[in-house]
Amino acid sequence: MARFFLIMALAMALATTLAFATTDTNEETLTTTSSSDEVSSEDESSPVRGMSRILARYKPRATMTCDRYPRICRDKESSGPDCCKKKCVNVMKDNLNCGQCGLRCRYGTTCCGGRCVYVMFDHSNCGSCKNRCKKGSFCSYGMCNYA
Repeated sequence: MARFFLIMALAMALATTLAFATTDTNEETLTTTSSSDEVSSEDESSPVRGMSRILARYKPRATMTCDRYPRICRDKESSGPDCCKKKCVNVMKDNLNCGQCGLRCRYGTTCCGGRCVYVMFDHSNCGSCKNRCKKGSFCSYGMCNYA
């Protein structure tokens, strides 16, 4: 059994060594940019050949956030028309931003029409928002006339 673990450890060490093997500096090629007077070489600090070239080409786009571009919240696929902490939200339904940015609903309450309500016992929002119980009935445990 110990022999098996020794062979596995040696195989893993060999695989790791081969994966991070670096090449000679003679094999590095210099590339010229479009201006032809700037010369760049591959970064020697990268253990994997070609990785620095890929990272040098990658230029991430700045993400569009609603604090800079408020119109993106008006899009059809947007999660809401209001901007709170760089996110589009609907302050009429969002439990973390109910009625205004940063106003959280407590445990057991739900945001209905910009107010935090107890849907388990609220006559006008029984079980869910805008689920009104009939006249003379009551809301108990999220159901009208339960019992």
